[in-house]
Amino acid sequence: MTQDFHKFWLKVTAIVVGSFGPVFFLGTMEATLEPARWSLDLLAWPVDGAQTFASGDTRFLSALTGGFLFGWGVMIWCLSGTVYDAAPEAVRKVVLTGLLAWFVLDSAGSIASGNAINALFNVIVLLIAVGPLWRPAKA
Repeated sequence: MTQDFHKFWLKVTAIVVGSFGPVFFLGTMEATLEPARWSLDLLAWPVDGAQTFASGDTRFLSALTGGFLFGWGVMIWCLSGTVYDAAPEAVRKVVLTGLLAWFVLDSAGSIASGNAINALFNVIVLLIAVGPLWRPAKA
C-alpha cells in the first residue's frame, strides 16, 4: 500500500464518518427529521417505525451527534493533507485509534441499550472506514 493510496483512503474515511453528520442534523427539525429517523430505525433493526424522533431530547441529541460526526469527518479530511505528508504513520495511527475507540464505545452502548444489531452494522462501517489503513504504507 502506498502513501498516496492511504491519503486517498483517509478521504474515504472522512466521507464515511462525516456523512452521518448532516443526516443527524436534519433530525433536529420536525420538517426534515425523516432521514435521521429512518437511519436510527435501520440501525436498531428491524425497520419497524419504533424510532420516532418525537422527543425534543432526541432531536437535541441528534444535533450533538450530527455535529460531532461532521466535525470528526472534517478533521480526518484535513489530516489527509499536509499533516499526513509531515507524519504519515502518526496520522494513520491516530485515525485508527479514533475509529477503534468509536467502535468499542458505540458497540458496547448499543448492546447495553438493547440494540445489539447495531454492533454488527458498526463492524461493517469499521471495515469500510479502516480499509487499507490497517497496515502501514510504503514510502
